[in-house]
Amino acid sequence: MPSTINTSKGGVLSVLADLIKARLTGLVLLTTLVGFYLGNQGPKDFVLLLTTMLGVGLLASGAAALNQYLERDFDALMPRTKDRPIPAGHISADRTLVFGGLLAVLGLVQLALFVNLLTSLLGVITIALYLFVYIPLKRVTSLNTIIGAVPGALPPLMGWTAARGSIDIEGWSLVAILFFWQLPHFLAIAWMYRDQYEDAGYVMLPNVDPSGQQTGRQAVSYTLGLLPISLCPAVFGISGGIYFIGATIFTLAFLACAVSFARNLTHQTARRLFFCSIIYLPILLGFMVFDKVDG
Repeated sequence: MPSTINTSKGGVLSVLADLIKARLTGLVLLTTLVGFYLGNQGPKDFVLLLTTMLGVGLLASGAAALNQYLERDFDALMPRTKDRPIPAGHISADRTLVFGGLLAVLGLVQLALFVNLLTSLLGVITIALYLFVYIPLKRVTSLNTIIGAVPGALPPLMGWTAARGSIDIEGWSLVAILFFWQLPHFLAIAWMYRDQYEDAGYVMLPNVDPSGQQTGRQAVSYTLGLLPISLCPAVFGISGGIYFIGATIFTLAFLACAVSFARNLTHQTARRLFFCSIIYLPILLGFMVFDKVDG
């Protein structure tokens, strides 16, 4: 490994963590774990859980590396991404392509052989949408954020199908929650770094909406839509009354941050909305798991 990774500005593990976007991959694994736990019926199958997490982890890590391969030239143009492994010179683009492709293929094979074909198929759909639809659209249309939220919302469904072997409406409710959550989260990021995105050639909503009115309205609209969607696990009997109350309170707090952002479009309010979204999701998932209704 030392012969293939330049660690002059960091250790091998640090470079690899950046290459697989460790925090984002960790979030993918968390939502997959929640989907598996909620979808599991009867005795816990820890072997199945571990094989699911391994497969999804490999797939997510590979997708993150391939993302950086595809966007390497654009990453070099943005201060927030110029220190990623390829533009910083820690690893070559060719090695990143091989590394990411190998991890992604191993993840899909792992899921197909040791989990089930349905979960592996969802993995194929996820990585295809992410790499070959969402990423190219980032330089074409501001609708890329909505498209990109689809593959980002599928990991909990993969956990659900791994546990149950089928796609059910309860599993789709988890997808809907992740979908609606991502949009105000990404809009806050897009507003904070709108100048960098524009300089790098990305077409984000704040770049075609200089006044920010559409950006603010959409942040509020999607967070408002999240309110009834977040209650679906209780409505469908996945989680109980404690979750219902917790989801209502914390989604209203999330909505308040979105409204504050829309009324006063500043870096500070966008940053507050971003951090609110980061805090909101694990709390919501925690309530969901804590108050799971055993079928």
